Amino acid sequence: MLIFVSIAILLVGAEAKFYRDCGSELATIQFVRVTGCSEDAKECVLRRNSNVTMNIEFIPNKEISSITTDIHGVMMNMPIPFPLADKDACDHKGLNCPIQPNVLANYSATMAVLKAYPKVSVDVKWELKDENNVDVVCVLVPSRIN
Repeated sequence: MLIFVSIAILLVGAEAKFYRDCGSELATIQFVRVTGCSEDAKECVLRRNSNVTMNIEFIPNKEISSITTDIHGVMMNMPIPFPLADKDACDHKGLNCPIQPNVLANYSATMAVLKAYPKVSVDVKWELKDENNVDVVCVLVPSRIN
């Protein structure tokens, strides 16, 4: 019986996802979608001179009055900030702040992958932070800029 339970736990844990939760403190991630990236991909291919849309569905565990977006490219454990014109995640990104606890929230934002970006492998760290700078959601997406 113990062997059966161990195998079942391994199979559930082996579910392939192209992203990793990197420290979501105030919400549970339900679903992540990146344009052009399949669920079972080992990394997402981000085409230069194009746009990429990130969709994150999550359930917050408390009321959150405001949310900002932070995006970093992580290379060799060094976070490099992606420039954002508008960090307000409540402004035209699908969230109606304040967001309520235990209610599914849908965030969607588009980021330009500039032609000037080098062709490299990078982990994209996408964070949604509350008014106290605490991670509501943190998603790490292994990617390759091509």
